[in-house]
Amino acid sequence: MYPLLFRHLLSRMDPESAHHAAMRVIRMLGVRPLTALARTVTAPSPELRTRALGLEFESPFGIAAGFDKDAVGAMGLYALGFGHVEVGTLTAIPQDGNPRPRLFRLIPDRAVVNRMGFNNRGAEAAARRLAALRRRRRRPVIGVNIGKSRVVDVAEATADYVRSARMLAPLADYLVVNVSSPNTPGLRGLQAVETLRPLLEAVHAASGTTPLLVKFAPDLDDDEIEAVALLAAELGLDGVIATNTTISRAGLTTPADVVAAAGAGGLSGAPLKARSLEALRIVRRVVPADFCVISVGGVETAADVRERLDAGATLVQGYTAFLYRGPFWGRQINRGLVRRSR
Repeated sequence: MYPLLFRHLLSRMDPESAHHAAMRVIRMLGVRPLTALARTVTAPSPELRTRALGLEFESPFGIAAGFDKDAVGAMGLYALGFGHVEVGTLTAIPQDGNPRPRLFRLIPDRAVVNRMGFNNRGAEAAARRLAALRRRRRRPVIGVNIGKSRVVDVAEATADYVRSARMLAPLADYLVVNVSSPNTPGLRGLQAVETLRPLLEAVHAASGTTPLLVKFAPDLDDDEIEAVALLAAELGLDGVIATNTTISRAGLTTPADVVAAAGAGGLSGAPLKARSLEALRIVRRVVPADFCVISVGGVETAADVRERLDAGATLVQGYTAFLYRGPFWGRQINRGLVRRSR
């Protein structure tokens, strides 16, 4: 049913408009009576419960940052079966992001190019919604992903991140430092260890007891990935997220003119699968066994999730395949994981 709907209707809509339409439905599912009703058919099996970051996750599979930028749809995503929801990326200063159009489908590759530019209503507004979410007796684990405000110079980035961390860490189940989006000028330069160290030290101090992770790009070379992972472990962070979107366009089957028309931005979806898995294995080789590694990138099926878990991922996230596989994707993943464990 959903593939037909996507092919004949949703694929013809502007991708960002389609996303907003989907979010309206997802937010409705977050209303208490509808949440409980949906959970009767989407709740993960108890055997999928996973302990990580000092928290209990109903499933090892969650929704990655970028889908619910402003913490408005977390309960609806919980109703659809996701074990955790990472909201954001949030910035200390509200911002509109880049001009539209800024989201593009590469359908033959089951991929998306985005140059959203951290469009969000700001950390302070999100903090109010997160405080309300924490009062819900039943809710998903909620991660909060923070980034640099565009109007803040890279030289002042640390103070900007710290401002967000102080507002959001007390309301987050875990906090993520995003230094890897390709859509904020100068941001990826913060991944170099010499600049990343003081940033992570400052955010770690501001985060208190909230578990802290850092998210890096797949475009780092192997030695750089290893260095980021080792730094995170050395500084006492709780984990890393491997990986963000890529600026590479290698190996795509979408016609070159369609790819060129999409322009600059981060590529997500199926083409990231191999590099994301490789990055996971690099990280797992060099960090302690109890260090949390969240794997994201190119995850589409329960088999993909199981492969990541078998390769050492503590948790797994997805996003782009949600657009192609439809609203019951989370349930499909969870049920497939149960079948594979028997």
